[in-house]
Amino acid sequence: MEDEIEFIIDSAKEGMEKAITHLNKQLLNIRAGKANPAMLGSVMVEYYGSQTPLNQVANVNTPDARTLSIQPFEKGMIPEIEKGIQLANLGFNPMNNGESVIINVPPLTEERRKQLTKQAKAEAEDAKIGVRNDRKAANNELKKLDISEDAQRDAEDEIQTLTDKYIARIDEILVIKEKEIMTI
Repeated sequence: MEDEIEFIIDSAKEGMEKAITHLNKQLLNIRAGKANPAMLGSVMVEYYGSQTPLNQVANVNTPDARTLSIQPFEKGMIPEIEKGIQLANLGFNPMNNGESVIINVPPLTEERRKQLTKQAKAEAEDAKIGVRNDRKAANNELKKLDISEDAQRDAEDEIQTLTDKYIARIDEILVIKEKEIMTI
């Protein structure tokens, strides 16, 4: 019985950890003023007939805080890279110099910063929902077990403690991201 309870708690913890990992990945796509190669993480490029992530067909660098430089592995990929960036609808205007694609990252307006903060809050809320769903699934699994009320209550308390810990982590991550977005 103890092993089953531990397994349920570990499964819930694993799910909550995945929610945090997913949140961090989503927040990387929300730009915070300065250039970061992760901004182009969602860009897909047509490469020999299939959609391929940009980082598999080019190197992405940041020569300075306001510029992204994309160096394709094959020069013939430049038009496809530009097209992929525009299709990703990130609000960037790619330019090429024949050798590489250059993106000047415009400074964020106050209005855009507020939109990005709202987007970050929505992502954090999605992560919290994921954590709560993991708690609910774990509690439902516990109810299926033939254990004493005390053992069930103890396990539910442990799961609630985990839930509170992960919700707090999500809040911390959000505060850091909001500060990053609002810093000029």
